[in-house]
Amino acid sequence: MLRYVVKRVIYMIPTMIAISIVAFLLIQLPPGDFVTSLAAQMSAQGDSVDPATLAMLRQQYGLDQPIWVQYWIWISNIIFEGDFGRSFDFDVPVSDLLWARLGLTFVLAFTALVLTWLIALPVGIYSAVRKYSAGDYIATFLSFVGLAVPNFVLALVLMYISLRLFGMSIDGLYSAQYANAPWSWDKFLDLAQHLVIPVIVLASSGIASLVRIMRANLLDELYKPYVTTARAKGLSEWRLIFKYPVRAALNPFVSTIGWTLPELVSGATVTAIVLNLPTTGPLLLRALISQDVYLAGAMILMLSVLTVIGTLISDLLLAWLDPRIRYS
Repeated sequence: MLRYVVKRVIYMIPTMIAISIVAFLLIQLPPGDFVTSLAAQMSAQGDSVDPATLAMLRQQYGLDQPIWVQYWIWISNIIFEGDFGRSFDFDVPVSDLLWARLGLTFVLAFTALVLTWLIALPVGIYSAVRKYSAGDYIATFLSFVGLAVPNFVLALVLMYISLRLFGMSIDGLYSAQYANAPWSWDKFLDLAQHLVIPVIVLASSGIASLVRIMRANLLDELYKPYVTTARAKGLSEWRLIFKYPVRAALNPFVSTIGWTLPELVSGATVTAIVLNLPTTGPLLLRALISQDVYLAGAMILMLSVLTVIGTLISDLLLAWLDPRIRYS
């Protein structure tokens, strides 16, 4: 097992180096740069654009350097100083923007993840064990609906219902009076109230998908010879189900950790925009549109690194959960 872990960790090093290069190249692909976007925005507003000023801005931000020089400055500052650079668009350090939104993003996404697992796991097990029962048909129907309806459409419907039936406009994560207020019990309750709709929206598609996956995998396991043997030896039904088939069917749940970690940081961008949530998703979209190189690069790099770390955690958990993987 130790050899397996060391090998996986060693593989991460070249992978992260390649990811950092690809992330920086991706944000350089669109024509122009931040100064070009700024000039176009100023022209659209009717302001005059001085070429000398644009050249000075390019020199100030290092955009006149070759791309490999820009990359080395960026990645060396991250590795040796923990400095992600300065946002051109906001004119503040990138780290300040990230940490300001990261906490709320994590709370929202982690709550949605816990809700997803708490509902999908027992419903998927029940749907498989009670195949073709009324509860199975209801779970199947709701799963198909959850998979078919886009998250942002569900967000709009829930916002409309909240406004029409309860007279509450729930957008953002705080009411106006608590947005900049210090933390208190009332602010916490206000946050919890505003989290209800985003959590339901973000969890809906995940619940629908994992219920179907759990049901299909568990049905495959329930009719294998080892289950019949264990049942013939007198093992109680529910103990048999949870000790063997459920453990084998949990593999897809564990495998999703690879993309769950970056989702905890990015959140659902379109849903966040619809619900006016101050998460990192809309921030990344704005950085890409304005070609804010260091902000966009830092966020893409962070999401990619979290994907690699999540994949490592998934591999280790799968090796612990499934002896076939561990001993292969």
